[in-house]
Amino acid sequence: MARPPAPPVPPEDETDNKSEPQIPESGQSVVGLTGTGKTWLACAFGHQAARLDHYVSYVRMPRLFEDMAMARLDGRFPRLVDKLARVQLLVLDDWGTHGLTDQQRLDLLELFEERYQRRSTIITAQLPVSGWHDMIGEPTIADAILDRIVHNAHRIELKGDSMRRKDRNATLTSAENTGTIQSET
Repeated sequence: MARPPAPPVPPEDETDNKSEPQIPESGQSVVGLTGTGKTWLACAFGHQAARLDHYVSYVRMPRLFEDMAMARLDGRFPRLVDKLARVQLLVLDDWGTHGLTDQQRLDLLELFEERYQRRSTIITAQLPVSGWHDMIGEPTIADAILDRIVHNAHRIELKGDSMRRKDRNATLTSAENTGTIQSET
C-alpha cells in the first residue's frame, strides 16, 4: 500500500532541507530515588536523539572519571574532552554517587565549559539538585560547574517506589513467590 503524499509545507514553516533536526542546546536533569526510571528515561531521550541522526554518548560518572584519569596519564586528555564536547547529546548517569577529588572537579569544569550552550547534556542523579554543590566540594568550582549545568536545565524529578521492586513479584510464578520449586518426575 502506497503512502499518501505529504501535505505541502506552508511558506512560513519552510526550512533548509540540508539542516539537521535540532535538539535543545541546554541540559536536562533527571533526579529521583533508586529504581524510579531515571536511567531508562535518559536512555529513551538518547535513543530518540539518535533516531533524529544526532550523535549520542552514554557514560556512567564513575567510568567517566576513570577514563579521564587514564587519559591524563597517557596524554589523551585533550582529545577525550574534545570528543565529549562534540557529542550532540551526552548522557551522564549516576551523578553524585561519590564526592569529587580536586582533579575530578577541574575535569568536570573543563568538560562543561566546552559543552556550555553548544551541546545538550542529560544528567541522572539520586542526589537532589540542592545537594550537588556540597557533593562537588570546592565552593568556587562548584559554583562554576553548577552555573553551566543547572540554570538552563529542564529538570525532571521522579518520585515513587523502585520499579525493580514492583516488577519482581509480578514476574515470579506463584511457586517462586512461596519459595518452592516443583520439578517434573
